[in-house]
Amino acid sequence: MQNISTYDFTGKKAIVRVDFNVPLDENFRITDDTRIRAAIPTLKKVLAGGGALIVMSHLGRPKGVTGKFSLKHIIYRVEELLGVKVQFADDCQKASEQAAALKSGEVLLLENLRFYAEEEGKPRGLAEDATDEEKKAAKAAVKESQKEFVKTLASYADCYINDAFGTAHRAHASTALIAKYFPNDKMFGYVMEGEIKAIDQVLGNPARPLTAIIGGAKVSSKIGIIEHLLDLVDNMIIGGGMVYTFAKALGGTVGNSICEPDQIDVALNILKKAEEKGVKLHFPKEVVIADSFSNDANTKICATNAIPEGWEGLDAAPSSIEDMRKVLLESKTILWNGPVGAFEMPKFAVGTNDIAKTLVEATSKGAFTLVGGGDSVAAVTQMGCADKVSYVSTGGGAMLEYLEGIELPGIKAIRE
Repeated sequence: MQNISTYDFTGKKAIVRVDFNVPLDENFRITDDTRIRAAIPTLKKVLAGGGALIVMSHLGRPKGVTGKFSLKHIIYRVEELLGVKVQFADDCQKASEQAAALKSGEVLLLENLRFYAEEEGKPRGLAEDATDEEKKAAKAAVKESQKEFVKTLASYADCYINDAFGTAHRAHASTALIAKYFPNDKMFGYVMEGEIKAIDQVLGNPARPLTAIIGGAKVSSKIGIIEHLLDLVDNMIIGGGMVYTFAKALGGTVGNSICEPDQIDVALNILKKAEEKGVKLHFPKEVVIADSFSNDANTKICATNAIPEGWEGLDAAPSSIEDMRKVLLESKTILWNGPVGAFEMPKFAVGTNDIAKTLVEATSKGAFTLVGGGDSVAAVTQMGCADKVSYVSTGGGAMLEYLEGIELPGIKAIRE
């Protein structure tokens, strides 16, 4: 495994897997270029080192070639940020001549990798009534053609860089399989390096106390990360819809709040494990409840375990936010994943926004703060404080799996 900072790119072509999966408006203009900007230092490093770039990414979830998901729509912004003209290959599998003609300092962007079933290795176009045998045969055919697809991509370059942390948990052609063709010339880009370093700082040897804030709607979607973190943290703050499953498990009434009755035993097991491991679990004692799931709903404050019928908990109450704040400001390392209320509605985003502000304050006092997961990242971004916390992770699902202790295919492929 090579290091991007010390690798000699002179006269070499680097094929770089980036995450340019950015949102586009109806006129195909980029509405948030964060992911493109994140990859620019890696791309500039190759060019400054005398190399040429072949850039590959996915965009959206197309089920074949679809004009609205073409990467040609983002060329203008990549050119602006790189300060270099970007050539375009409209067929990933037929770019050998363009790649061969590339000179040092030049850039070639390949079309959307997910236009090809071989990228994900999943068959497409199967009839709904396809038999198991037909499904099996289709899968085998895609896996076979995937080998040629990967071989073709690898043939364009002398070295491989993976800088797409957001897809590191997928064993796709461009993230895991291609690395095998570059046994001595593969490396992480700066985005991947930063992500791994930040998460390892939390998982490895963190300054203590270490506090995790785990929010979101469902216990079932966060059980892996909660159980893994119980071995590591000193405090865990549980927020969001998950709170009501725990409240119900402890004999409370939760009205119409989101609740997973089938996860009651899981919740009780988490409480027991936390006690055994000496981890302090913090739940909001009071919440803001509403008479409907709407920004215009009537609201009041209520004990979390005594919510009347017809009402549902949608945010942490001011007293609970203050309790969380105290725990966070006493912490030296903080991990935040998931909102503590129905963040999509301004009326119920107060708790989540206050967590963001508290993390900024904790960071300014020397704490290491790592934020990851769509809504948590959106909160620090909307509050204008993404640059005031220690690290903001770009890879929702990948970050969760890494925090669960799962070895990610995209990372493993580089380290092997």
